[in-house]
Amino acid sequence: MTCHAKSLKSIQYAEDQCLRLKKQVARAPDRLAHTLLDNLVDNYKPAIQELAFEIGELEAQVLHHADAGVLNKITAIKKEVQHLRRIIGPQREVLWRFARGEFKLIRPKLIPYYRDVYDDLFRIHEMAQHYTDSLMAVLQLYLNMSSNKKGEVVKLLTMITLITTPMMMIGTWYGMNFATMPELSNAHGYLIASVIMVLSTGGTYWYFKRKKWL
Repeated sequence: MTCHAKSLKSIQYAEDQCLRLKKQVARAPDRLAHTLLDNLVDNYKPAIQELAFEIGELEAQVLHHADAGVLNKITAIKKEVQHLRRIIGPQREVLWRFARGEFKLIRPKLIPYYRDVYDDLFRIHEMAQHYTDSLMAVLQLYLNMSSNKKGEVVKLLTMITLITTPMMMIGTWYGMNFATMPELSNAHGYLIASVIMVLSTGGTYWYFKRKKWL
């Protein structure tokens, strides 16, 4: 639900209360203002809970499958939290002035009620800040996971190159086709070369395996 829709919902609820409680609300501007502000803050709570759920899901997705789609979700939710904080910030300042009794329109007996509303909005603002920090942590985790995956790919390609290096060296050697190569007069020259390539490649693989590099 958008912030505009939340505001309309709060106004509609306040209107309903005015119709039901004309003496208590409709005829007292400070009560009407409190009703509007209280309902506006209450409407933020479901959004905060939904954000908490989405961030929890993002953490699980990053750990199990960190792809570009997850990065897009992190960016989208981060924008939502930042938008919420931009809205709450000015409202928090105004509510603080209400809670301090700076306006003569607010009767002293209602100031504690405004303080309760301010406390709720303050907690929501703190939670939004916490979610921002959590999203930054999730983003850092995503970057670390992506870096680890790239590192594993580079490691695999490097190991393949190293393992096949003896085979390529011997194959390159025999590909020079010098007339004076002694192996050319041997009927088993190709077989001997093939055996040497297999043994050297297998020995390289065994060495890396023993060192736990694979």
